[in-house]
Amino acid sequence: MSKAKNILLINPWIYDFTAYDFWLRPLGLLYIASLLQKYTRFRLHLIDCLSRRHPALEKIIKTKPDGRGPFLKKEVPKPSVLKEVPRKYSRYGIPIELFLHELEEVPFPDLVLLTCTMTYWYPGVQLVVELIRRKFGQVPVVLGGIYATLLPEHARSTSGADVIFQGMGERGFLPLIREIFGDGYSPDIQVETLDEIPWPAFDLIPGQDVLPVLTSRGCLFECSFCASPLLCKKFEQRPPSSVVSEIEYHHRRYRTQNFAFYDDALLLKKENHIVPLLKGVIQRDLSVFFHTPNGLHVREIDSELASLFKKANVQSLFLSQESTDAGVLAKAGSKVSEGDLERAIVHLERAGYRRQEINVYLMVGLLGQTYSSMKESVLHVQRLGAVPRLAYFSPVPGTCEWKDLVKGGYIAQDADPLLHNKLAFMFLMGDISPRDLKLLKELTDEKKGQAAVS
Repeated sequence: MSKAKNILLINPWIYDFTAYDFWLRPLGLLYIASLLQKYTRFRLHLIDCLSRRHPALEKIIKTKPDGRGPFLKKEVPKPSVLKEVPRKYSRYGIPIELFLHELEEVPFPDLVLLTCTMTYWYPGVQLVVELIRRKFGQVPVVLGGIYATLLPEHARSTSGADVIFQGMGERGFLPLIREIFGDGYSPDIQVETLDEIPWPAFDLIPGQDVLPVLTSRGCLFECSFCASPLLCKKFEQRPPSSVVSEIEYHHRRYRTQNFAFYDDALLLKKENHIVPLLKGVIQRDLSVFFHTPNGLHVREIDSELASLFKKANVQSLFLSQESTDAGVLAKAGSKVSEGDLERAIVHLERAGYRRQEINVYLMVGLLGQTYSSMKESVLHVQRLGAVPRLAYFSPVPGTCEWKDLVKGGYIAQDADPLLHNKLAFMFLMGDISPRDLKLLKELTDEKKGQAAVS
């Protein structure tokens, strides 16, 4: 291969009304880094603007034992399109001064790679590109991630990046490297499956006390509000033995104790996937804890799975119920049926979990959802003894809900992505009033406080 060059990977800031480190890590970027480490000679450097563990941070950030905690933030002026939203707007992440210091410390990059998750977080990308241009001039900048995949034209016209990379990175990134630098900088190979990607390059991030793990990608369900089918056309699962080996490796190497499953459909085809996976963790007697921030399909939780959860130390349980309103469930998708939640909670309780430890996601703000329906869902979960967790609806381009909103005149097809923000939609376009939203939040906050869940 030709002479080694430098690649700078950056996870930008979040610009939002609210943000919290709910086991967030730039996993896609770290997978790309692992490919580059294995198949090329590039020297890699990573700046995570969302890091709460950066060694140069002056302020100690309070962190829960399981690894969650608040980001540093600085209030900034609201964009004009959001001026009517009655909330403070902030930049979340490390101080700009620290980012500029990081740019001084890294070698001059031959390529910069950026990611962006939410479509309405693009201002963070714009700021990073602006600062990169000031420091390094016209170095090639590639932007990937969910924002680039769902809104490629907006990203091309506003982000400042030179290349907009859509879709799954491992299948097209090495060819892109050859296109930019020539054949000598990357082998002519094609990575086809999730398990063919080397394990994430966690050596590039400061602090490995909490790490993500991805056991599958995609989802067989097609919920009306979810972009998973748009982002990944094919549902695939890794061999359970490979996942267990990855967990054990990172636990031994970094002494990591907390792992967060990043799957959209962790429990699907459970007999050949999550069941042997958890049994493998138990057999290896790993002193680790697991968390499920993306939610679990309640229909799949039976007595065996609940028992394995407990024995494998699945500590944070978040169940995806969405609503207890049959009409809402029928419109949103088919993954939940009447009685599934009640049965799941009984199985988990018999396995040794307290009901107050079980969190249940409930959607708020779907088109056509009434306040009485949302309130009844909250009360139903509370009557079961579990903790309701409000999941605010955000209009995601390309989903069924998005198409209905555009058709109904709630939002324009080419609206500024800042209006995709969950709170912006609630306050500016949604059917739920600010007063009703406040009442729902107060109803759930009381229960959350009793369960010590943030």
